Amino acid sequence: MNLKLDLKMRHLRWNLRVLWMWLLMTLWCGFLMLVLPSLSFDSFLIGLLAALLLGYLNAWVRPVLVTLSISPTLLVFGSVCIVMNTGLLLAAAQFPDWMQFSGFVGPGLFILLVSSVNVTFSDLLAIDDDDSYYAHLVYQIIHLTGQVEQSDEPGILFLEVDGLSEPVLRQAMENGFMPTLKGWLEKGTHQLMGWECDLSSQTSASQAGILLGSNFDIPAFRWFEKDQGKRMVSNNPFDSAAIEQRLSTGKGLLTHDGASRSNLFSGDAPQAIFTFSTISDLSRHTTKDFYPTLMGPYNSIRILLLFAWDIISELRAARFQRKRDIRPRIHRGGVYPLLRAVTTVLMQELNGLILMGDMIAGVPCAYATFIGYDEVAHHSGIERPDALEVLKKLDAQFERLQEIQRLAPRPYKFVILSDHGQSQGATFKQRYGLSLEELVRKQISIEHEVELIHSEEAGWSNVSIFLTDLLRDVIPGSEQFLARQIRRFTEQRMVFDQVVMGPYREFLQKFGPSSEPSKADIVVLASGNLGLIYFTRWTHRLTLEQMNREFPDLIANLSAHEGIGFLLVQSEEHGPLAIGGQGRHYLAKGH
Repeated sequence: MNLKLDLKMRHLRWNLRVLWMWLLMTLWCGFLMLVLPSLSFDSFLIGLLAALLLGYLNAWVRPVLVTLSISPTLLVFGSVCIVMNTGLLLAAAQFPDWMQFSGFVGPGLFILLVSSVNVTFSDLLAIDDDDSYYAHLVYQIIHLTGQVEQSDEPGILFLEVDGLSEPVLRQAMENGFMPTLKGWLEKGTHQLMGWECDLSSQTSASQAGILLGSNFDIPAFRWFEKDQGKRMVSNNPFDSAAIEQRLSTGKGLLTHDGASRSNLFSGDAPQAIFTFSTISDLSRHTTKDFYPTLMGPYNSIRILLLFAWDIISELRAARFQRKRDIRPRIHRGGVYPLLRAVTTVLMQELNGLILMGDMIAGVPCAYATFIGYDEVAHHSGIERPDALEVLKKLDAQFERLQEIQRLAPRPYKFVILSDHGQSQGATFKQRYGLSLEELVRKQISIEHEVELIHSEEAGWSNVSIFLTDLLRDVIPGSEQFLARQIRRFTEQRMVFDQVVMGPYREFLQKFGPSSEPSKADIVVLASGNLGLIYFTRWTHRLTLEQMNREFPDLIANLSAHEGIGFLLVQSEEHGPLAIGGQGRHYLAKGH
């Protein structure tokens, strides 16, 4: 089926949905006319005609807004309905022989109920039916760019599910949470292969290797560089840009007209959105003209409804864990439900919409990271019901992308991958009553200052990067009420020309480009199950023998601790060693 014929079929289905809406609104208007005593008609036939007319006009509110490219947000859409129905009722009142109404309560209630049901039914009919959205999206992109040249050469979409391990993926498919991926495996179009991360099992090391071909000198998500006295944090946009500059050879995975979406690194892509390493590189934001379309009419209310529902789901899941005393668990209150909804709804939906736009525009390759599962798994548990529900919604995104390729000017292949897995368990402090920093502090003399680099900023960084891109590319060209409010809100929260939210402001001020070198003698960092300890008074890496002289009890006590599996150290005599509570492994000699 060619593109034009497919669009006509979708347009036909759109008109059928308008017909259904007309019938529903007609029945509702007729019911209200019967039950509200302050409204009366000269005859049943006039009442029926009035209901048919009101139902027809209300059914076309959404299509008219879409045709005019007006985004029907909850505020705008509801206001339009109220104004329209008020005008219709006032016009009808000019013909007293046909219709009469008394007082203000009845007519006001009629207008409110008709308008609210119009909004509700319009959005419920569209919330899981993307036919109209697809058609509108295609029309808008073709209008902006013109017809894209057809090609038989396949494009590739790399879709990364952050933090998903192979065993959890298999379980999710077997339990019905990811039917799309399971169907691909059963059809033989895809294969499932597991792989092992290196010791630094986290996003920046894995994604640098995938996108740039090397993860050299990325020992963890956070680390310390002695030569600069600098604390490096992977989701600090200044640090991620420096890391990519070090590792890039100009031949990354996305070099040839590729697109980076919601990643730490760009993979040398000429187009980048919501990418940490390129947030300051405005030259790569070449797809900004697509934003109003991709965020446009059909999905605005849908995203708001899903956003609110996800917050409610998180509150229910957290309450369930507390009520059943499910352990291990961590605190999930405060603003976390809002942060979770940003990653599992807002970022996930926008990623899907932007990728659809990439496909319709014929982008040869794109890499996108979906961070929702990782965020929820860190707080809920890797196999808990609400984490698996995130995978179910993500699977639906993949199904939509598969469907949209029928409208794309080239065929597409889908590569679903993960950057690392996770292990579930209580935190170090929950299990042993103190943090790694506190444990190290206990083993050394009081004259040494110990600094901990923690991760309170992690969730806020995603919100901040999103708002920064939004403020630069979308909001400046819009004079809509919502755009003006976002602009006013974000302009008061700028640090280093970036929007910063929550603890991320303090984090960026502390670790940004103008941050001062650390004055602590010892810096302790945690990255998943990996801990790093740096002795900053020495410019070189201390050997085992040197550490035993300077800190006599440190190695022995740490290796004997129940919560530490092994220590990796360098020995002057034996080379690299793994030291545990039961002995040593000489890595160079293999015994």
